[in-house]
Amino acid sequence: MNPFTPLTLPSGSQLINRLAKAAMDENMADRDYAPSEALIRLYRTWAQGGAGLIVTGNVMVDGRAMTGPGGVVLDSPHLSPQIGERFRAWADAAKSGGAQIWMQINHPGRQMPAALGQPTLAPSAVPMAIGSFSRQFSLPRAMTEADIAEVKARFIKTALLAERFGLDGVQIHAAHGYLLSQFLSPLTNLRSDRWGGSLENRARLLLEIVEGIRQQVGGSFVVSVKLNSADFQRGGFSADDAKVVVEMLNPLGVDLVELSGGSYEAPAMHGQARDGRTLAREAYFLEFAREIVSVARMPVMVTGGIRRYPVVEQVLGSGVAVAGMATALAITPDLPARWRREQESSARLRPIPWRNKVLASVGYMAMVKYQLRRLGRGKVSNPEVAPALALACQQWQTLLGNARYRRWIKAQAK
Repeated sequence: MNPFTPLTLPSGSQLINRLAKAAMDENMADRDYAPSEALIRLYRTWAQGGAGLIVTGNVMVDGRAMTGPGGVVLDSPHLSPQIGERFRAWADAAKSGGAQIWMQINHPGRQMPAALGQPTLAPSAVPMAIGSFSRQFSLPRAMTEADIAEVKARFIKTALLAERFGLDGVQIHAAHGYLLSQFLSPLTNLRSDRWGGSLENRARLLLEIVEGIRQQVGGSFVVSVKLNSADFQRGGFSADDAKVVVEMLNPLGVDLVELSGGSYEAPAMHGQARDGRTLAREAYFLEFAREIVSVARMPVMVTGGIRRYPVVEQVLGSGVAVAGMATALAITPDLPARWRREQESSARLRPIPWRNKVLASVGYMAMVKYQLRRLGRGKVSNPEVAPALALACQQWQTLLGNARYRRWIKAQAK
């Protein structure tokens, strides 16, 4: 399959090609937690890079629940005309090269840093289990029926706002150990009510959010879902579970399912071997995707480790409709455009030799964010940045961001 072949989605909306910029957690919001000038510049850079689809980084449905201190927030209590204009500018920048832009909407659940100083909610009061890093996360409180109803309403409201501000669709984040993924996993969802137990119950919140959004947005507005192919934890959400959930999504008007995997506790989504010396393999969720494609009635997108044109051909040749790239486009934002000219171009980030898997994952994310901040300042990427330097820069940014976020939350409460 030629990756530059257009793709028509179930809603009738069309992607100009089958190459996607997948979501990355940029943490580049402005002081109002709206898109900053640097973030808008970053997306304009990607727009000119030739991808047919651009999925935003995490946009939070609740300003009190963040994946990090610099995340973008789109929730109705904190909107003003000026903030709305920044979201419109973001959408316009991302679409300036012909791509569609979908807003990834998310709630972190228990994966919210304790340093942000906010109460943490989750399906059940299950603490994080990542060794010495666990203390960076608070013990969550099990959600009440009222909490669940509020979260559902917030996802729907954020999708409606995204449509109002000119985005082409939303991607509901139900992967990587965030809240909806926590509901899906039997390791983090220990509930005995209608939200827990059977897979049907554990998937209920995701399904109701999808239905609620699809019923209220326009017919051509895209509704997609990001789903773990597996949690990569013993006894967790499995590949068989993922197939069943996709079958549940089939009749709900979903335009695309993106497959990824892992969580903070098992960070498979970063695609590096335990020793950090090399990619474990490119397109490392592809074997799971083939199983999903066999039951999915909507197009499937695979993200994870793709950085070479032959791998894109392999992915699309397997029946997958869209090849998603994240780190590769942080390093070489115009990689799709380069592939139109010649197929030898690639993208590679300096490997991390650290043995601690969680620390290596944190370092990897810091190296990616280092590239994003450079692109946002109008500079070229630096894939050879030392992991320790990138991590130190990220820790400093986080300290400043935590303080700023606490001040913002305090001001919102007045």
